[in-house]
Amino acid sequence: MTAVGLCGSDRHWFEEGSIGESVLAGAFVPGHELIGVIEGGARAGERVAVDPADPCGRCELCLAGRGRLCPLIRFAGFPPTDGGLREWLAWPSARCHPIPDGIGDEEATLLEPLGVALHAVDLAGARAATSAGVHGVGPIGLAVVAVLRAQGVVDIIASDPLPHRLAAARTMGAKPIEAIGGHGPGTVASVQVDVAFECSGTDAGLEQAIRATRPGGRIVLVGIPEGDRTSFPASAARRKELALLLSRRMEAGDLERAVALVAGGTVILRHLVTHRYPLAEAAEAFDALADRRGLKVVVLPWA
Repeated sequence: MTAVGLCGSDRHWFEEGSIGESVLAGAFVPGHELIGVIEGGARAGERVAVDPADPCGRCELCLAGRGRLCPLIRFAGFPPTDGGLREWLAWPSARCHPIPDGIGDEEATLLEPLGVALHAVDLAGARAATSAGVHGVGPIGLAVVAVLRAQGVVDIIASDPLPHRLAAARTMGAKPIEAIGGHGPGTVASVQVDVAFECSGTDAGLEQAIRATRPGGRIVLVGIPEGDRTSFPASAARRKELALLLSRRMEAGDLERAVALVAGGTVILRHLVTHRYPLAEAAEAFDALADRRGLKVVVLPWA
């Protein structure tokens, strides 16, 4: 392993010891945003982005091309399968996708979040003429902004309580808006978008998305809530007849799509990496993640 990005789900393991109904029962190695170099065999020396999902390939869902929903899936960094926050990881070769030299290891840790964003945008059916809202612009939300821009969407709003995240969203082409409760230009109450992406995992973020989405619109829930519960103002969503879609990880092929977008220069992510730590300082890396310092936190196992 040469670089491992830390994700919001890693923060849930660190702070809560659980994600929904999945609870840690013992020692566990997290990490699923994985970049490495193959050590041996015919592909020795090849730099790769590792798809952390390893579906069975035999069940009805896998055969229908929906391996992300496979009930027998192994996922690196999701118990009981250890992740990549270590020096070596054994993983199926078919899940290791080559990356060109033009993509550095640190930037490459954002390929998996970019794949997640691609799947979420696919679910929303966003096209160039679509207007969109992204609520919660941590690394996943910023990746959603990047994918929307890559697909020609120019009317994008973004909300987040952290100023440095809103500044990053503005740099990537989104228009920051104030949190719910404000009035007048530049507030949630003043906009109406076709689709919205809730990437914060908070009830407040979902309420903002509901208020800002026009009648008949779609909202894709991407963020993971604390405590395995999500609530929202039902009347506002019902009166608009909004469609709520839940997104799970990414589909087969999305990681390769992400590699192509970054390799071709359509999407640039390197500026999102703000914190770097050697493996010996992983505790400090998780503190930075939990405190939401900067944007993307990366651990470099061989630094």
